[in-house]
Amino acid sequence: MIPRLHKMGTRTIGLIYYLYGPGTNEEHTDPHLIAAWDPLAPDPGRNPHVTYADLQKLLNQPVQALPASRRPAKHVWHLSVRAAPEDPILTDEQWGEIARRMVSATGIDPGDGAGCRWAAVRHADDHIHIVATTVREDGRKPRRHNEAKRAQAEARLIEADYGMRRLNPGDGTAARRPTSAERHKANRHNQERTPRETLRETVRQAVAGAQSEEEFFARLAASGLLVRQRVAPSGDLLGYTVALPDDRNRHGEPVFYSGSKLAPDLSLPRIRERFTTPADSENDGGPGQPVLPPVTGPAFARRRATAATWQALLIIDHSDDGMAAAQIAAAAEVLDALAKTSAAHTRKELRDAAIAFERASRSHVKAVRGHDRALRQAARDLVHSGPALSHGEDGATTAMLIDMAFFLATTAANWHAKKLHAQQAAAAQQAAEHLRAAYQRAAAQPIDALRQRGQQLALHVQRRQAGFVRRAVPELAEQILAEPGWPALAATLTDAQKAGHDPVALLAEATHRRELDTATSISDVLVWRLRRSAHLPAAPAAPHERSARGSRGTLPAAPAAQPTAKAASDSTRRR
Repeated sequence: MIPRLHKMGTRTIGLIYYLYGPGTNEEHTDPHLIAAWDPLAPDPGRNPHVTYADLQKLLNQPVQALPASRRPAKHVWHLSVRAAPEDPILTDEQWGEIARRMVSATGIDPGDGAGCRWAAVRHADDHIHIVATTVREDGRKPRRHNEAKRAQAEARLIEADYGMRRLNPGDGTAARRPTSAERHKANRHNQERTPRETLRETVRQAVAGAQSEEEFFARLAASGLLVRQRVAPSGDLLGYTVALPDDRNRHGEPVFYSGSKLAPDLSLPRIRERFTTPADSENDGGPGQPVLPPVTGPAFARRRATAATWQALLIIDHSDDGMAAAQIAAAAEVLDALAKTSAAHTRKELRDAAIAFERASRSHVKAVRGHDRALRQAARDLVHSGPALSHGEDGATTAMLIDMAFFLATTAANWHAKKLHAQQAAAAQQAAEHLRAAYQRAAAQPIDALRQRGQQLALHVQRRQAGFVRRAVPELAEQILAEPGWPALAATLTDAQKAGHDPVALLAEATHRRELDTATSISDVLVWRLRRSAHLPAAPAAPHERSARGSRGTLPAAPAAQPTAKAASDSTRRR
């Protein structure tokens, strides 16, 4: 159940006309009064002898009783309360009781006999509107401090009492929801999303991995948005607004939104925080610090992003809250960049994952920026390397990165859950589900190719690889060998051995600090772990291709960091 406070108004009659009228799209059906400050309040929806003006005069009486100099300019209070689509349809009596609880909780009518006058109107099955005038019967103002939070708290109690969908309590860090007018406008134009939502996603993708304001604004312009910059007389840049070229108001002018109106972390001051780099930040190119080699293509960018994601897992598990929050925020940039550069068959799920994780990237824990540079550089690499193909090394490294992104989303969900950040934890878990679906699409072809190679191995080679598994993980060996993905793991062990690695040592390392008991496909998990740690190509060339590719060199390998036991434990539940 979602209670929503609307802007204070000046004309009671105007709101009454809307509530009892047909609605913007003729969506209002049978408007009628379900509860009011007075059980005998007139209902212009059911009584043909009662006019809208009659109800308005009664609601306004306490306001009009004040001297003109004391009357508030904006005295019309408006709250809508909406049930979830899956909730049962409530009766008028039930909605009436909900309305009384809401005006009591918000301080409009606390039940002391001298509260404000109010009326609750129902014109649809799933929601009601409450209109009130903010002058009490005794002439005083109502005590409405923190009314939005109190309305939300009461909604959580109502959900429990009526067996409705239980929503997580908010903390004031969520992005603004589209208004009803914005939703209706999008519906009229047959648009799936409102301009506010489209702009938010576009701006987030523009800032992902950007290293300066100049680069950020250049990306905004390249994306096709209309951009205005707010400049002080001194020449300093104070802020910005953006608009979609085809989103116009009734005067034909573009509808601009400031960054802060799109999301709290998209204001210019908050974006500038992302460009902060402490002196001890890794890979900053300073004295004694390694300089990363240039990205050579989408596959290399994805391998390096995978390594940065592993490193972020360690930081979230073992660093202070500020650094962990920074890693989670930067992970959102990686997901935005990954969604922007993904192949068509994974794009929707990755885009949905990025949109969901956006909520998980904000909380009241202040992110200590700068130490998240590795992830932000990974996002930059993804953007600048361009779109990845859906097959070959591009497709396989995409699956590898999505696999790691799932680890990170799950770890973020657990971190938020420990901090009692209910909405953020739920958002991270929702993102993880989208990432799991994207992984299944991305990994199908490379895992199948590895499985076929494993099935073609000589029998004595397969037996040797099975022996390696029994020696390294005896307690899980029979389960692994019975899985459909075992041939893919056998092929990976063969590749590792040919590359000069000890397969038993690799397997032991891959499972030493990471439990695998809950994995649906242990072999799939181990394939990616071993190919990362052994620096093997994600999608090795087929035999007839190797000679042709030999003269072109090999893909440079990114260093692979090791995850924590907890992060890997959580990740194995996804398949």
